[in-house]
Amino acid sequence: MAISEKVKLSQWDALLVEGLRRLGWSDDELIERVRKGTDLPADESVFQFDYAELAAFAAKEPETFEAAVRDGYQIKYNTVRGIRSWIAVAFGLEPELELEAGREAVTAELTAAQKERLAATLSFGWAIADVPGRPGAYRIEPIQR
Repeated sequence: MAISEKVKLSQWDALLVEGLRRLGWSDDELIERVRKGTDLPADESVFQFDYAELAAFAAKEPETFEAAVRDGYQIKYNTVRGIRSWIAVAFGLEPELELEAGREAVTAELTAAQKERLAATLSFGWAIADVPGRPGAYRIEPIQR
């Protein structure tokens, strides 16, 4: 794997990692707690995350899990709803979702740092474009339809 190439996570595993990041744990604490698989919180959000799933993934692929937490990751395959969910969990925002056939997209108001992190995380095939007339708003959509 090239130095600049990030490990790849499923969309769901990425959401689980971000769900735990919301708790303010350090990378070391997150890795340690998930590896132990005990003392993981119950998720009361609409997602109803079961962090035992992340613990099972971390046990099966410990190097991938640790690299994802410490160095970031790229999602293997995104869906429009998954991107909306990731933005909601990772940044605590409620982006707009457009589901009209042929126009599927997510629109979100992001800081420059959030946009950069999202761009680094998205799977191949997605583009982030400025929304005309809305500074700081971005439309995330498939490159090809």
